Amino acid sequence: MNRREMIKMTGAAVATATVLGIPVSSAAQNSAPLAQGQRKKILVIGAHPDDPETGAGGVMCLLAAAGHDVVSVYLTRGEAGIAGMSHSEAAAVRVVEAENACRVTGARHIFMSQVDGNTEVNIARYKEMRELLEKERPDVVITHWPIDSHRDHAACGILVLDAWRRVGYSFQLYYFEAMSGTQSQLFHPTHWVNIESVLEQKHRACQCHASQGMDALFEGWHTPMEVFRGLECRCKAAEAFILHTTALNTL
Repeated sequence: MNRREMIKMTGAAVATATVLGIPVSSAAQNSAPLAQGQRKKILVIGAHPDDPETGAGGVMCLLAAAGHDVVSVYLTRGEAGIAGMSHSEAAAVRVVEAENACRVTGARHIFMSQVDGNTEVNIARYKEMRELLEKERPDVVITHWPIDSHRDHAACGILVLDAWRRVGYSFQLYYFEAMSGTQSQLFHPTHWVNIESVLEQKHRACQCHASQGMDALFEGWHTPMEVFRGLECRCKAAEAFILHTTALNTL
């Protein structure tokens, strides 16, 4: 749902046949496989295990249920994310958590080679991201908004942005928000997705990341964000995104 569609609405949010321009109604409603050529590949690229699920977990659930190929890409393995554990110990725990979350959302997973808290933006890392996207050939990529106070988030968004340019703007690029105001800055959505129907599923996926204290994170950040974005598009819970447009993909 974009701004123009929101203006046209005159009551509760209405069901649509697309999510971020991708068809969802046929398979979701009829339990029928998507026709050849209709199945899309969507990469959700986050800096850490739990970023794809908290930022775009609802969209991931909706699109996977509709028969699309949804891929959760983790830039790091969350090596610095568990107090009192070594990097290798924490990574082992968080990889399993991410794998469990993907089972809930219906996504497959890819782990890249960067290190939590020590992500790099350099020639080698630009090349690594470009090669991943050239190999996967996605139709849509959703990643971090690059203006973010968390260095790993910002690095992730910048690497994806550069790769998008290098592969000739060959996919639609959207950004998700992370703890807006504290992490994501100046985030002004262009698109909203009603996630009421998959809210419980999204939350179950996020709760797989038990080492991250999800109850407190949802109480303080994620639930208020879902409710606020829902208010903006007249539903109970939503996720919001920014579509990065260029002259090449708006003609």
